[in-house]
Amino acid sequence: MKKMIVRLVLLLTVVLSFSSCSDDFLEKTPTNQISISDLKETAGINPAILESTLTGIYTMMYDPGTGGIGGHNDFGQKATDIHTDLLSADMALSKNTYSRFRLIAQLIPTTDYTYTTGNYMHWRYYYRVIRSCNLVISSLGGNDATVSGDNKYTMGQAKALRAYAYFYLSQLYIPEYTEDSKILPIYIDSENPENQAQSTTKEVYDLMIGDLTQAITLLEDYNRGVKYEVNKDVAKALLAYVYASMGTSDANIKAKRLAEQVIASGYPLTTKEQAVGGFNDYTTPSWIWGVDIDPNTGKHLHSWWGQMDIYSYSYAYFGDTKSIDKGLYDAIPSNDVRKSQFLNNPNSGWNLAPFKKFYHPDRILRGTGLYTNEDYLYLRVDEMYLLSAEMSAKENMPVDARKRLKDLLSLRLDSAADYAYIDGLSGQALIDEVYLQTRIELWGEGKSYLAMKRNKATVTRGANHLFETGKSFMYNADELTFEIPQSEIQNNINISR
Repeated sequence: MKKMIVRLVLLLTVVLSFSSCSDDFLEKTPTNQISISDLKETAGINPAILESTLTGIYTMMYDPGTGGIGGHNDFGQKATDIHTDLLSADMALSKNTYSRFRLIAQLIPTTDYTYTTGNYMHWRYYYRVIRSCNLVISSLGGNDATVSGDNKYTMGQAKALRAYAYFYLSQLYIPEYTEDSKILPIYIDSENPENQAQSTTKEVYDLMIGDLTQAITLLEDYNRGVKYEVNKDVAKALLAYVYASMGTSDANIKAKRLAEQVIASGYPLTTKEQAVGGFNDYTTPSWIWGVDIDPNTGKHLHSWWGQMDIYSYSYAYFGDTKSIDKGLYDAIPSNDVRKSQFLNNPNSGWNLAPFKKFYHPDRILRGTGLYTNEDYLYLRVDEMYLLSAEMSAKENMPVDARKRLKDLLSLRLDSAADYAYIDGLSGQALIDEVYLQTRIELWGEGKSYLAMKRNKATVTRGANHLFETGKSFMYNADELTFEIPQSEIQNNINISR
């Protein structure tokens, strides 16, 4: 009963926050929506209202339609994960019947700003998160407010989530980190959300770093009740990713330090058994950030699981199959447990699909359309081992890089002899090995695109891609970067093509 009441409050909060929005979703709040002053007054009487508003933001991360296009490929963060994995070429659209991800596999939206699937969808989703975070922050007194008690934790989460949204926007909409380049409009004030011009990359990064640094302090002693909430470890991991994306030596050192702090928090690495256990349980100890998909949150066809899992009664089984790139699969040693995550049967119709990486616990082909035992993974500690190794390799600390790499590989290969070759790697060869292991380990988890950009890689589409087969693209190619959507250009006079 308590859980249902919370969900009803959440639903009310979401309706109040987002009803009657036009396509210009950053416009001033319409009069029939809740206002900042109303929320401040209500929160003063019942602080739980702000917490419910924050819960509404977390719900947007997995709710259908948060990107504004309403299709079965629009479901928050995990939709972004599929888009970016396809752009990175590590994920292949190997069968296409329903065309839910055909356009992005063809690299069409990234070269035509009029396409809503991709350009508008991601822009709208992340700016909706930003707008909602600003609502919470303003209600607590604004960006520079001093907060105490439970309000510290609410403010810390709101600032971390705002930075999370700006980080993904910065990765999706600019080809690479260049301080003076103009990229995103910055919105940090819900009480006066006038359309803004594009800010420089440095200004956006300064905002993200400031928000996450403050979040870490505010969340220092926060013991979250559910794993979908941001705690200090999530904030540190996000800040590590922000620094790592900058590519400077100073930022690399900071990213490594933060990654090591998260590792020191005590999350165990994903075990060999868990590596083929379905990645479907948010209570898995290595998961730092994830959400429980229960009967009240299960989204049927309209979900990441519906697009990825051949054991679900949905797209992956019936004709929109996503597979590991053939070249990447061939790079995995035969005695590596991760090789067995993928179906190696060219006659099956689902060749190289992740049939032992992502699956419903019942493991019955097309067995269920109710995704109530398949949770969403946002972040696991293995990422921090790999990020620390990458930063160490790039900063000429090969001993540290090798150690973190071997920590992981010891749980993927049969014996130390299988990964002894790591001790002979240094320089660019070591950097390349960490990048390869990152692609293998985190396949399908939405991290390959970020790694591609950090490593300034050129990617080549293998033989099992339906579109652009065999073609190579540099990390900063127009085809791999989204464009500011047509609707934003039409509605914001401060932005032009």
